[in-house]
Amino acid sequence: MSVRREVAGAVVDSSHSGERCLWCGAPLVSADQVPRRHRVARCPSCGAGTTVPSPTADELDAAYAKWYRPACGRFPAGGDRLLRSLRGRIARWVDAMSPPGPILDVGSGDGAMLDALHRRGRSAAGLERESNRPDVRSGSLADCEGGWAAIVMWHSLEHLPAPRQALAEAAQRLAPGGTLFVAVPNFSSLQARAFGNRWLHLDLPRHLSHLTVAGLLTALPAEGLVPIEVSYLRGGQVAFGWLHGLVGLLPGHPDLYQSIRRPSAREKEESRGRWATLLAAALLSPVALLAAGLEVAWRRGGTVCVVARRPQ
Repeated sequence: MSVRREVAGAVVDSSHSGERCLWCGAPLVSADQVPRRHRVARCPSCGAGTTVPSPTADELDAAYAKWYRPACGRFPAGGDRLLRSLRGRIARWVDAMSPPGPILDVGSGDGAMLDALHRRGRSAAGLERESNRPDVRSGSLADCEGGWAAIVMWHSLEHLPAPRQALAEAAQRLAPGGTLFVAVPNFSSLQARAFGNRWLHLDLPRHLSHLTVAGLLTALPAEGLVPIEVSYLRGGQVAFGWLHGLVGLLPGHPDLYQSIRRPSAREKEESRGRWATLLAAALLSPVALLAAGLEVAWRRGGTVCVVARRPQ
């Protein structure tokens, strides 16, 4: 017998799903609000979410196909330049917060942070699903040597099949005094509760785990790391998370994120019409900014960045 109840905006079925939480390993309950291939099961033990069923290798290959990050860029009207500029600001902060030595960027994407770190005179290398440049290697943290002055996991931990193990491997590979930077969507945020299965940062099936701040802050000391900063602003995409969710509540559920991408970078076409979706976003922007400000003030932001240090 199973019992259905409302949890954080999603219908949760208490029957056993046969899968385990990617974060703590506890048995999961199934969560099936809408009929689709992938959904999120919330762990009754630690509160983290896990994408179930686990996507196959073919499904992940399709999810990260060329449209996901095309060579021409993802966003028109200078959007890619803006993102590279923002990533450069993060790199300056990472550089200032880290001791001398090389930096590893886990999930380096198009290499914007690596380029910014190189410009600052840092030795830096990246990890990605596939190597696309000499300073990026394919593989996982388990394949890397130790001694890094800093390891950056900027919205990459949620993409990994064993996030808790990856966090432990990162801690082990830091040099004494080294700094770990982790930015993830916050599954315990107000926007996650508000939008449920339509929350932007679920990003199924690419996001395999959905982490809470409490779970992350509990895990870091267990790996010998000392948290030194928690920010609900540095993680980025807080206001856009609200804006995407508010637009998606309109009739027809328009997809703002697909609408702002280049045609060659869209997973699907926006059925309501791109310009109508963008107009709705412009009108709802003040509400999204207000909601994001309140969320950050209450320390329940849609994304979170945690900085931790390995003791000397």
